[in-house]
Amino acid sequence: MRAGTIIIVFLSIWNFIVFIVYLADKIKAMQKKWRVPESSLLMLAFCYGGVGAFLGMIIARHKVKKMKFMILVPLAIIIQTAILCLILKYVPEDFWYL
Repeated sequence: MRAGTIIIVFLSIWNFIVFIVYLADKIKAMQKKWRVPESSLLMLAFCYGGVGAFLGMIIARHKVKKMKFMILVPLAIIIQTAILCLILKYVPEDFWYL
């Protein structure tokens, strides 16, 4: 399997998990139960979960009134995309077959 395919599959699974965490936090917020700390939600977004976090924000209408989320989550996506493009462009293909 090519490196790009492996990376995309891994990131898809990870972003789905982050999306579920954002949905769970929204449900807990509506039930007035214990919540995931905002710092943890942002950390998940910056640990290559930006797309899942953004989708969780938009679909569940979660944290959309918080300016730091509306700025930092898209910023995480931009940074992650740039880093991923650099990795796929400059790391030789045979590196991934250790």
